[in-house]
Amino acid sequence: MLALTLTLLLVPQDPQPAQAPTFPATPPGEVIRLWDGDAPGARGEAPHDVPTLTPYLLPAGSDAAHPAVVVYPGGGYGGLAGHEGEGYARWLNGLGIQAFVCRYRLGSKGYRHPVMLGDAARAVRIVRARAAEWGIDPARIGVIGSSAGGHLASTLLTHWDRGDQGSDDPIERASSRPDFGILCYPVISMAESFTHQGSRRNLLGDAPSDALLDDLSNERQVNAETPPTFLWHTADDAAVPVRNTYAFADALARAGVAHEVFVMAHGRHGLGLGVADPAGKTQEDLLPWTRECARWMRELGAGR
Repeated sequence: MLALTLTLLLVPQDPQPAQAPTFPATPPGEVIRLWDGDAPGARGEAPHDVPTLTPYLLPAGSDAAHPAVVVYPGGGYGGLAGHEGEGYARWLNGLGIQAFVCRYRLGSKGYRHPVMLGDAARAVRIVRARAAEWGIDPARIGVIGSSAGGHLASTLLTHWDRGDQGSDDPIERASSRPDFGILCYPVISMAESFTHQGSRRNLLGDAPSDALLDDLSNERQVNAETPPTFLWHTADDAAVPVRNTYAFADALARAGVAHEVFVMAHGRHGLGLGVADPAGKTQEDLLPWTRECARWMRELGAGR
């Protein structure tokens, strides 16, 4: 007869397990107009004619200069999705990053390219020009965009400039080059076969030239100076095909640009963080791409 001996290992238990830190409910700062007067190409003076930047700043108290990220919400160039703006800003704050949500002008209000790119570039210039005021490292300024906002971010990643050194405006003298990019289920291409038709129409109108379609198909504009980029998508996205992400990643690989791609097997378009507002939530409450992206930013030296 076999005798079985069971040995119980008693592991001391923490009577009060440490809780995962939660993301802060950071209040927005004062909304900043991208231009003091009328924005270039403004069609009027209504709120939708005035592009803005809303800061979400970390509490004062650290002498270290923080990274910063400018946020471009999606919405097909016809609207701006709130959960891809303020929610992202609060998530970034939780990673030790100063965040700025850009309200850029829209095709649904009569605007066309290059107005949106001008707004996006101006937002980065402002953050870089005022970096000392906001406790920001001007060499660690990134961008994040979702869907059509991802197209806008990828356009800036591939169409940036070093600033106009002859300008009387100190903001215009600042470079618009992001130091890194994060693209969330982005529209990348204007190619008929896998673009998002609504975004293309709102951005370029009904009859864009072949040259314009080529210039705004951003997978064709990547070169060795394109900033490092993190991309994520869902494989069965029915609105913006995952092929957009693969096309940009392939172009980055061919150009030798550092990048990372995270693709989930399933999920509808526009998932964002997985919650409408991360305030009070922990990292485990958010979609897994956020953990991978946070790690990627830490490895770049942006975020904690």
